[in-house]
Order: sequence, then C-alpha cells, then structure tokens
Amino acid sequence: MQHDVIIVGSGAAGLTAALALGQDLKVLVLAKGTLTGGSTAWAQGGIAAVLDAGDTFENHIRDTMIAGAGLNRLETVEFVIERAPHAIDRLVELGVPFNSEGEHLHLTREGGHSHRRIVHVNDATGWAVQEALLRACEANPNITLLPNRACVDLITGRHEERYSGSGRVWGVYALDETTGKVEAHTARATVLATGGAGRVYQFSTAPRGATGDGIAMAWRAGARVSNMEMMQFHPTCLYNLDVKNFLITEAVRGEGGHLLNPRTGHRYMADYDERLELAPRDVVARANDAEIKRDGLDYVHLDISHQPADFVKAHFPNIYEKLMGLGIDMTKQPIPVVPAQHYTCGGVLIDLDGRTDLPGLYAAGECTESGLHGANRLASNSLLECFVFGEAAAAHIRANWDSFDAPPPVRAWDESRVTNSDEEVIIKQNWTEIRRFMWNYVGIVRTTKRLERAAHRIKLLTDEVEDYYGHFRVSTDLIELRNLLQCADLIVQSALRRKESRGLHYTLDYPQTLKIARDTVLVP
Repeated sequence: MQHDVIIVGSGAAGLTAALALGQDLKVLVLAKGTLTGGSTAWAQGGIAAVLDAGDTFENHIRDTMIAGAGLNRLETVEFVIERAPHAIDRLVELGVPFNSEGEHLHLTREGGHSHRRIVHVNDATGWAVQEALLRACEANPNITLLPNRACVDLITGRHEERYSGSGRVWGVYALDETTGKVEAHTARATVLATGGAGRVYQFSTAPRGATGDGIAMAWRAGARVSNMEMMQFHPTCLYNLDVKNFLITEAVRGEGGHLLNPRTGHRYMADYDERLELAPRDVVARANDAEIKRDGLDYVHLDISHQPADFVKAHFPNIYEKLMGLGIDMTKQPIPVVPAQHYTCGGVLIDLDGRTDLPGLYAAGECTESGLHGANRLASNSLLECFVFGEAAAAHIRANWDSFDAPPPVRAWDESRVTNSDEEVIIKQNWTEIRRFMWNYVGIVRTTKRLERAAHRIKLLTDEVEDYYGHFRVSTDLIELRNLLQCADLIVQSALRRKESRGLHYTLDYPQTLKIARDTVLVP
C-alpha cells in the first residue's frame, strides 16, 4: 500500500507529527517492538511551559541557555519555548489528565528552573501523554500504525532501480520482526522520530530499544550529526541488581530530597554546589560519581523520609509503589541510587522546520540536535521538543507538499547471499563489551587516553560486526548492535574533538571552558 509520509517511531515526536499530517495525508507509523516501547511512556517528570503568573518566556529561555552552557542556538530556544503553552493546550484537548489545583494546572519545579513551570500527571506524565496520542492516532483512518518493524536503513537515490546520487530519501527498509522478512516502505517524505542512543551505556534509564537507530541510519545515508559527546547522565537511577533502569525523578529532589553518603551519612551536595540538590543534572551526576568512586561505593542514598509520609505517597505514588514491591519504604528509609545515562542531547542536525541535510528526510525529538539543549538539557524540555518539532516538521511537509515527487521504483531487499546465523553469542558478547567500555571510558568523567582506548576497541569491533552483517540474515539484535556501534563511534569521535569541558562533556585533560561555544559537527 502506498503512503504519503512514513514516520519511524511511535513516541511523542512521531505521533504528534502523525496527527498533524493525518488531517489530509496518508501516514504510516513504524515502531520497533510495541507501539508503547519508546522513551515517552517512561518519562516521569513532565513538560516545561510558562503558565505561572510570575513567570516569563525570557526566564525559561535564560534557564535553558544556562543549563545548556551557552551551546544552545538562541533562535531554537525562543522558537520552542514560545510554542510551549500551545503544545500543552493541544494535549489538554487530546484528554491528557494533567494535575490541577482549582482552575489552574498544578506546576512543579525541577533542577535548573527558576520558577514552577512543569505540568505533570503525578509521576507518570509520559505514560498519560503516550496513551492520549495513541488513542487519537488509532481513531484517525488516515494513520496506519505498524508495530514490530525494525528499520535497517533509509532508502535513498542509491537504491532506486535507476541509480541516483541525489541523496533523496524515499523511505526505509524495515524488518518485519514476526516473519523475518525485510520490506521496502516508500513515501514522498520520511520523518525520523527514533529516540536516543542511551543503550550504548551499561547503566541507562532508557528503554531497551534506545539504540540510536535513526542517528546511525541518517549518518550512513549522508546526514551530518552534531554534539554527540553531550550525553546526559541522570543523577538518580535506582540501584537494584534485578531492576535495571528505574528512574527516581528529579522532582524527589525538587520536593526536598537529600543526597547522603551511605557510609558517613554526610549530606554532600554542599561540598559541590551552593544550589545543593537542585543544581543542574551534570553537576549532581558528577558529585554522585565522585562520592561513589572516592569511597568505592556501589551507590549513594537519596532520602526524602523527613517529609510527611502522606505528602510523599501523594506526590510519588508510582515510585512509592514500585519501591515497596522491592522492599524499600521511601517514607521511612533512603533510596539507593546511581547515576545513569539518561538523554542524548546530540543527534541528527535539523533546522526549525525539522529538516535534515537530506532532501525528503525530517527528524524530531531525541534523535536530533535542534539547538534547544546545547551542552545539557534542562529538565522537562525534552517532551516539549517532541511536540514542537513534530508539529514543525508536519507543517513544513504540508506547506510544501506539491514540491514532493512521487517515489520512483526502488530495488527490493537482497538477501540472496546470506544465511541464518549460527552464532548469536557474538551479538550478545559485542553488545556487552560496548556498553561496558563506553561506561568506563566515555562516561561522566573522561580523559583523552580513555577515549583513545575506546576508539581502538570500536575499530576492532566494527570490522567484526560488518563481516557478520555481510554474511548473515538481519535480526533486530544485529540491526541494533550495528547502530549502537555506529553511535559509540560518533560519541567518541565527537568527544575527542572537543578540547574543553562544557556542560555534559567533562574531561580531566581540558578542564577549562573556552570563551566561544562551538558545536561539534561531524560530516559523513
């Protein structure tokens, strides 16, 4: 079946774009695994918007620029923040049950914000947003939602039956995870909304599917990628050997939680920053990392047990319930936490219309570098970016629809020279190895020597994975491994190029920050 637009990814960015396009175009949404498997459903915090009487756009812009250590593009920051109240109104229309007090939405505050401006649904905002967007998409006859599709590569001019070097994107080759067959899906325009690359790291709050697929596919197709060294680490991920990536939201610190050294009981944030627990995430994550490394700890403690029990249960019902199931009562005892990779601030370079370098290819959300986050994302600006750029990409496609050509005939996926793999262990081994050396060598604190060691290992693994990819049928695991390795390479190359410490990129070899902020742009 022919579709007008293909969207890869079924989170906030992808579904927002689908709803805007589905008014008058035929849209196909491809999702890896389930339709709710992306990061959106996991977002606990909320959405930042200027809705408070004493707050202004200027304040939100300034907070965003300060958190981003001056690497943000001011026009992007203004563009997104001025559209935030509209994005919230749209979600209310779609039925997202935001917490309210009387006639006004309840606003909470998070680290780095000068005012209360986070609208939320308890501590499970993302899930409520995901549900509302999916409901609206399922009700639209112009939108086809196709789960269990792992995209292998973008279809470009190179794949046309009559080869073209145009770089024009015509859709994607996607693996049907139920049949094991790779299908070509073509359309006049393609939107990447594939999320981040968090699973490059051993400890991450990202869902299992966050393997940088869109970033790697766009890079292979010829699009520039920017600021991949800017990986945000969330300071407080639950430390539990059975539960791998449960996040303890920033709002626990916003509502009075203390960080303590479990060995001494010392509340240590005063030793690192006068803003204490409400310092920006990079500062808090480095402090937690320093305490853990210095004392050889497995974790630090986050303690909110000094607040009334009813207050804690009312504010954090999901976290309270989850922890009780693990034998931790947060109203009476501290929560063991570690820093973990949380958000990919870099990605595919886009403009204010969501356009990438490649004709016919748009992108929105965590897989992009729009200029909003700079060197560190301000809390709760991420879902906001998804809504604003999902709409912006859709608006540009609709406004310029007449200039989009119909896709030409493209070559079918060729698997005539491959066989089924008899060595799945290679994939598992390489995946584990990447995540471990990225955590140890390219984590919260970096050195040139460690980065060079990581680069050396990436080179060896790339040869091995490419050889494997050339000989065996693709599986979701193999596609993800190939993309993870590509993203690891982009992160390391970007980190080696930045000869300063700024925001999330902290290196012992260049501890100072340069006067002029420059993006790290890699050209394929």
